[in-house]
Amino acid sequence: MKAKIHPEYNNDCVVTCACGNTFTTGSTMKEIRVELCNKCHPFYTGKQKFVDTARRVEKFEEKAAKIATATAARKITKAKQADRAAKKTAKKAAKA
Repeated sequence: MKAKIHPEYNNDCVVTCACGNTFTTGSTMKEIRVELCNKCHPFYTGKQKFVDTARRVEKFEEKAAKIATATAARKITKAKQADRAAKKTAKKAAKA
């Protein structure tokens, strides 16, 4: 392994967030400044808002409803076909 090619590792790196939160971690940098941390990020604070642009959710729900009704209609027609086939076989059995 070559000597003097690795950066110096600092165990006392101070991370400072834009909200004012600070914590210490290890890094090759002495100080890190970030815009979001676990104290102010919407995902971690529970204040996350889902912005539905161009009605994406509603369009998906409409497609799902159409598929569900089409599937139900296919099941009904298959049941009707089975009933017709059963009646035909019953008529043939009665004639014989």
